[in-house]
Amino acid sequence: MKIAVTGSSGLLGWHATARLHAQACAAQYRGDDPEIRFVQIDRKTFEDHSALTSALEGVDGILHFAGVNRGEDAEVEEANPRIAKQLTAACQSAGVEPHIVYANSIHAARDTSYGRSKRIAGEYLAEYAPRYTNLILPHIFGECAQPYYNNVVATLIDQIWKGDEPTINPEGRVQLLHAGTAAQMAIDAVVEGKCGTLSPKGRDISVVDLHDKLRALHALYTTNVVPDVSDPFDLALFNSLRTAAFPDLYPFKLKVTTDERGALFESAKGLTENHTFLSTTRPGQVRGNHFHYDLIERFVVVRGEAIIRVRKVLTNDVHEFRVSGDEPVAIDQIPFHTHNIENIGEEEVITFFWTHRIFDPSAPDTYADPV
Repeated sequence: MKIAVTGSSGLLGWHATARLHAQACAAQYRGDDPEIRFVQIDRKTFEDHSALTSALEGVDGILHFAGVNRGEDAEVEEANPRIAKQLTAACQSAGVEPHIVYANSIHAARDTSYGRSKRIAGEYLAEYAPRYTNLILPHIFGECAQPYYNNVVATLIDQIWKGDEPTINPEGRVQLLHAGTAAQMAIDAVVEGKCGTLSPKGRDISVVDLHDKLRALHALYTTNVVPDVSDPFDLALFNSLRTAAFPDLYPFKLKVTTDERGALFESAKGLTENHTFLSTTRPGQVRGNHFHYDLIERFVVVRGEAIIRVRKVLTNDVHEFRVSGDEPVAIDQIPFHTHNIENIGEEEVITFFWTHRIFDPSAPDTYADPV
């Protein structure tokens, strides 16, 4: 099966392609061919009919996340129907009749320029597509969301990290759905052939309570404590908060107490289940080269010299952190960022690892992918 993802560089698009990439990595690790091949379609591709047609050749499904949600009213109202027509015209040129999953919005029921734009685009796609899924989404949040761009969670997180005091409407409420959840629903709709309307419910929360929750998560995290994230919503919020700190606030310094006996420091504290382990790495050797969906994982080198590398999947954006057991710091790994650690010294490296849950071999949440 081949799936095309439009708007692949946006929040929903990246989360969807990252999940498809994870499944391909898992298949490759097993020595199998991926069950799903995917193609990323960005804005530049949309501007070139030939390139868009070529990208759509042989597709069985399209996750249509591309769209316009801000700008002058007339521009917004015109944009989404136009994009939908460009997509269907390219499908016709490519000779394909794919299952289209459209990322619609709860705003489509409102008489606004954006609402009309989303509604009309959806109606056009529904009329064209032989198989169509209307995915009506509430407010989407998640790792790598862009602050100050119609994303209240990302904006509040950015303000909290900067120490700013936001202006909040005391009556404001939002329905929040994690981008990963929405992306997986879209993928499943194509794979399982689910047509019709899907309306996932978000977590209803006041903006005041959301800000208070994020501040509480931040307060714990910055004092080296991982909160109770047994609620998937809290885990998604916490991972969004952690990801926003990368890479500018890395590494995290640890308080080290020394005396004539040596040194003492805390690597991490968890309020619920957690898993700790050590590894040794010989000179010149590399460990890791994998990523996770939502695991909270901390690296602390306690002996030797190493470089920890982190790359956002599906990009060439690599960050390197040189670390030493002489001055322990924490490097936290974040969702869908592949990572490794290389011993660059002459002695063995000892690394302390901490994760927020006990490793489950039947569901390892580990996907091989070289940095």
